[in-house]
Amino acid sequence: MEVIHKIGRRKTAVARVYVGQGKGNITINKKDLNDYFTTGPLVFKVMQPLNMTGNEESFDIKVNVYGGGITGQAEAIRLAISRAMVELDADNRAVLKPEGLMTRDPRMVERKKFGQKKARKKFQFSKR
Repeated sequence: MEVIHKIGRRKTAVARVYVGQGKGNITINKKDLNDYFTTGPLVFKVMQPLNMTGNEESFDIKVNVYGGGITGQAEAIRLAISRAMVELDADNRAVLKPEGLMTRDPRMVERKKFGQKKARKKFQFSKR
């Protein structure tokens, strides 16, 4: 099997995932998964497509991720791994799609407008 390359995005985070045969090692930016994501929920998000398809210890995964915060990065990695699992076996799509793992979350941060405090918040008007 050759290496499969997929991209996942979330907010401003971009993850490039390389999936190849192996023993289940996940390396993110040259660090181990548990060293990069120190909290349980983030590790769960990254492992979710592998757990659902039963491929926890079948593939070695190398990830390059940049931009955004740690939650956005974890969800970008999850999307990229989900796309790779579907390319490996089209039957995996029926498992991942109902859980929403195949959908790119389109929500982005709204830009700040001039003359305002934030994107929607206005400066307080004081009548004296």
